[in-house]
Amino acid sequence: MSLVSGPGRAKAAVSSLPDELQLVAKKHVHYIQSLDKRKDELEYWLTEHLRLNGVYWGLTALHLLGHPDALPRNETIDFVLSCQHANGGFGAAPGHDAHMLYTVSAVQILAIVDGLDELDRRGKTGQDGVGQYIAQLQNRDDGSFTGDEWGETDTRFLFGALNALSLLHLLSLVDVSKAVEYVRACANFDGGYGISPGAESHSGQIYVCVGALTIARRLDLVDKDRLAGWLSERQLDSGGLNGRPEKLEDVCYSWWVVSSLAMIGKLHWIDSNKLSQYILRCQDADMGGIADRPGDAVDVFHTVFGLAGLSLIGFPGLEQIDPT
Repeated sequence: MSLVSGPGRAKAAVSSLPDELQLVAKKHVHYIQSLDKRKDELEYWLTEHLRLNGVYWGLTALHLLGHPDALPRNETIDFVLSCQHANGGFGAAPGHDAHMLYTVSAVQILAIVDGLDELDRRGKTGQDGVGQYIAQLQNRDDGSFTGDEWGETDTRFLFGALNALSLLHLLSLVDVSKAVEYVRACANFDGGYGISPGAESHSGQIYVCVGALTIARRLDLVDKDRLAGWLSERQLDSGGLNGRPEKLEDVCYSWWVVSSLAMIGKLHWIDSNKLSQYILRCQDADMGGIADRPGDAVDVFHTVFGLAGLSLIGFPGLEQIDPT
């Protein structure tokens, strides 16, 4: 997610919301700031494999809340660079193996804080080295991408590669046309996309496939009405969205579903007011943070995607977000 203006924004009707369903923005800021102060808790260390992703989620949430300086910029850049390997890739934390997903988060974080030049000044490789690491993970025969040297293939990795390379202005390092062909092969009869050709449609995979086609400027390949119909059916009576049929609603799909609808110009196919009320009911109004469902424990993952969903539907008091 890059924080620039994007198309397909609707307006959330919030004038009738009761006080307890207002966005507790300041408490969300404080919650995110507190996350790195819990190093005496076991959970902090059990989630080390998500550390770099977590920095990206927290930083993005703070930008959406209008507090971009709530995390120290220099310390953020120092941490990101400490996760880099000599091959150009990034691990989840210092000492962790390099992987596409962490490399994408590293590039996104540096782009948000205007620190990409630090790769050339202080990184183990410059921006070109990061681009080369990503590019060598593409299968030039079918256009797919693996996450690392061990060869797992997933459309998440393809989208992440195009996202990071577009931020680095290095898309020319990969075969974008082949990548588009692979995404097209992942399309299903219901208009959705899966993790690989023949896999079932899922909201998260739809987001990455539509996002990849958006970056490649090939949205002409999407059956927009059929896809929008499938995505709009993800909204349940509670107002929340699920990832696929017969599953529970989850705040994170406020991003995966809504961003996909925004990219294809069909954001009006869901009830934005009901969605905003569902997200707000998932807040911890006392301590800040957003959970997957009302009453559950909050975390930074659902906090950022809840805020991002609210931003996409035009909820007041939040910065605009690009759906890719």
